[in-house]
Amino acid sequence: MQTDFIYWRHILPHGIKIEEITGREDKSGEVWRTLAYQIYGENGKEGFRTLSHAPSGAPLLDGMPARVSVTHTDHLLAIATLPKTPEADLLRAEPRTALGIDAERHDRSKVLSLRSRFLSDRELALVPEDDLQANVMAWTAKEALFKAALTGGLDWKNDYRILSLPTLQTEFPLSASIPTGEAEIILADGSTLPMSLFSYLSEDYIITVAYSPKCAKFKKSSR
Repeated sequence: MQTDFIYWRHILPHGIKIEEITGREDKSGEVWRTLAYQIYGENGKEGFRTLSHAPSGAPLLDGMPARVSVTHTDHLLAIATLPKTPEADLLRAEPRTALGIDAERHDRSKVLSLRSRFLSDRELALVPEDDLQANVMAWTAKEALFKAALTGGLDWKNDYRILSLPTLQTEFPLSASIPTGEAEIILADGSTLPMSLFSYLSEDYIITVAYSPKCAKFKKSSR
């Protein structure tokens, strides 16, 4: 069944802009992603927007000194954006700009068979084996932390650390009173970057955002 693209922009209670594109079930794969990125580009506040990539593969918003992070899965494209930070180096992970986003279907049962590959022993005890949504949240948290780190070569079990999972929020408007999760990234130089985790259910997808508590933030009234 064909549906039009749906574009939705909102500000999370923790000051991160999220743009979601869904729809067009008649398209799939690279064709769908190309069309979804076109929708994203056409909805720029100040004109058409395009994304490029840093040498690390991290996305960059052309002509805009602002951190962005991108996730796409079956018929969902979601892009997280922080305010402009011209004073920051967008090619490295630092508290002012650390940000990552990831999404997965809430019923993706395959993650249960992968637990031991991406969770440390401590995290295996933290995330109940029989709780599918908790495992999907953990998977998306690890992916989001990976994107926030802006570097390869780190260990998924030991360098992207989930200290506590967030409470999955299932209704809008999202409430800032819902507890966030805690995490940390052990960077290549051995330093620790503290991170927060926020997860919410958007239709059939769990979306998790990993961000530094010290990152630049939008006000709720921003667009």
